[in-house]
Order: sequence, then structure tokens, then C-alpha cells
Amino acid sequence: MFSYRHAFHAGNHGDVLKHTVLIACLRHLTLKETGLTVIDTHAGAGLYRLDGDYARTSGEALEGVQRLSGAADLAPALQDYLEVVRSFNSKSALRIYPGSPFITQRLLRPQDRLRLFEIHPSDLPTLVRNVAQLEADRQITVYSEDGFEGIKKLLPPQPRRALLLCDPSYELKSDYARVHALLQEAIKRFATGCYAVWYPVIARPEAHELPRRLKALAARAGKPWLHATLTVKSARVRKLEDGSEQRPGLPGSGMFLVNPPYLLQEQLQAALPQMAELLAQDDHASHLLETG
Repeated sequence: MFSYRHAFHAGNHGDVLKHTVLIACLRHLTLKETGLTVIDTHAGAGLYRLDGDYARTSGEALEGVQRLSGAADLAPALQDYLEVVRSFNSKSALRIYPGSPFITQRLLRPQDRLRLFEIHPSDLPTLVRNVAQLEADRQITVYSEDGFEGIKKLLPPQPRRALLLCDPSYELKSDYARVHALLQEAIKRFATGCYAVWYPVIARPEAHELPRRLKALAARAGKPWLHATLTVKSARVRKLEDGSEQRPGLPGSGMFLVNPPYLLQEQLQAALPQMAELLAQDDHASHLLETG
């Protein structure tokens, strides 16, 4: 169960999509003076070294955030994302990649709260140490609990404004069903919250079925939804000369939101084509944006 480490994948194309959407949501939700509660169900370690062993081994940041750093005329949402990431680094290079908890905390105001769930035996103590450096005890709470279950005690929040981000590793096939159950429970407890789900676009039936199930869930609840995907390469398994198979890694990912900010569709209409163009790894790169 605990073999997944996001440090290998920090700053990849999935993070570019996820964190561009997250930042756009936070910008909108913090315009209103009333306090906001942000809940991160799978917080990870919080900060990642792009010059560390994990990131250098995978090289995924080179095909993700690093490609944007030299691009010109980025869409506003992509430019905002890149500037937030750069704010954790010196001007010379990107060596630190902020995970969702640190991106969120950077954009929150004193009246807002951040609730983080993590149970990975390696990532949890790292997250606690990283958060301690912020000296924001009143604003941030770290729970050593299963985020799928832990959110029940936090919804509805006080005051009644919340953004929930759910991005498990999907290391277990059961995660797909648990994501659906979490969203169903969250809407039942707090119907007006903004809910954002990240998922991998991979050759697995559960991955293809998840957005369809989430659309049906939102429709039954009478809630608006937005679905964005970014694919950067083919998902085809290649046969090598020695007869072995080379799997492509993560070919794409998606973000599904219930009660999305009203400007998010317009922002992604400009940002997604640029993501697909700049992050493409072969001629199968594509994007999708749909609402309901």
C-alpha cells in the first residue's frame, strides 16, 4: 500500500494541471471577506526537492513545470501558477516544488484555515516538520488520519465556506470507489462546498469510469460541475527488441470539480491548449474541457 511517493512525480504534468486549477480556485474563493476552510485529503510531504534523488531519478519535473519556466506569453492562469512556484525558489532556478499544502497556505489570509490529512509513514513526519517551519499553528492542522474518513468531522465548516481537494495516489483500485463515496458524503453534509478531485488518465477501467460516475453524482445532486483533462502522450505499451514491454508512465490526468468558481471555465479555455502544446511528449497530446 505505501509504495507510492509523490517526490518522484513532483512538478510533473499532473501537478501542473492540478495546481493551476487549485490556484485559480483559491484566487476566486479568497475574494470574499468571509473565512475559508481548505481541506486536503492526501497532503503528502508538502515540499519537494527538484534537485534531490527522487526527482532526478524520474525526471518528470523536466517534462512538467520546468518546460513552462522558459515559455513566453503564458495564459494568465498558467502564469499565476508559475509565479507561485517560483516564489518558493531563488530567481536562478527551480529547486523546490511546493505541494498543495504549501501552495494553499501561501494564498490564504489570516481568517482562513487549512486542514491536512496524511497517513504515509514517511510523508507524515516530513509534512509535520515542513509545516512547523511556517509557524502557523492557528491556521494549519495536520491529522494523522485517513482523509477519506477524516473529512466527515470537518463538514460543514464554520464559517460555511470550504474548498476540498482530493488527490489520492490511486495505488489501490479501491481508491476510485472511495473518491466517489467521499464526494457523495461531502455534498450530503455540505452542499455548497467547492470540491476538486484529481485522478490519473490511465488504461484502467476504474479510471475511465470515475468521471462518468462523478458527473452522474453531481447531476443527481443538482450541482454544477467542470471536468478538465490533460494528456501529454500515448498510453500504448511499447514492445522492445528484447521482447520486454516499456510502459509509458502517466500519460494524462484529470480534474473534476463540483461547484466550480464561475470564472474557472474561461481561465482553463485559455490555459489548457497551452499546457497540451508545451507539455506534449508525442503527437498524442490533447486536452478536454466540459461542464454541466
